[in-house]
Amino acid sequence: MADAVNNSDRDTGHATRPKRADARRNAETLLDAAAAIFVKSGVEAPVRDIAAKAGVGTATIYRHFPTRADLIIAVYRHQVDACAEAGPALLATSPTPHIALGRWVDLFVDFLVTKHGLAAALQTDNPGFETLHDYFLDRLLPVCTQLLDAATASGEIRPDLNAYQLMRGVGNLCIGADNDPRYDARHLVELLVAGLRRPR
Repeated sequence: MADAVNNSDRDTGHATRPKRADARRNAETLLDAAAAIFVKSGVEAPVRDIAAKAGVGTATIYRHFPTRADLIIAVYRHQVDACAEAGPALLATSPTPHIALGRWVDLFVDFLVTKHGLAAALQTDNPGFETLHDYFLDRLLPVCTQLLDAATASGEIRPDLNAYQLMRGVGNLCIGADNDPRYDARHLVELLVAGLRRPR
């Protein structure tokens, strides 16, 4: 009987694990779709547009995210997590730490475009938004620090800049980029990262 129960438990585990993975992928697909729609149309975009982008029905969106605030918070955290997880991967696969840093900053700029799309919503009195800025710093500052430290240790960049200063500088360069087509924030950020190089 015990063996039968144990076998049943194992069988159940094998059956449920793929479902959990599928559910996670489905949620990520929804969040990626929502982020893209938010950038294009703002956070008040119709849920049906997000559903169409994700290839699901609107009921699926509401089942995962009952309110628009729930969806906004989830998109923000998802974007932060993706940016944070990319740092170590880029450091491991890029030819040099400085190149890894540049590629990560490029992803950070992409995130900031989404973040600016959420800015108006994040400034409301909804209590669910209060911890998002801390979440942003807690997740991204260590990653940026790791990249800067690696590039400094390799002798590629100057040692007189910390992660908060770099992220703040990139953020300031991105302000206004979404409403002025003549302003190329990404090019200016590239110049900033290039300027970190140690003089030869």
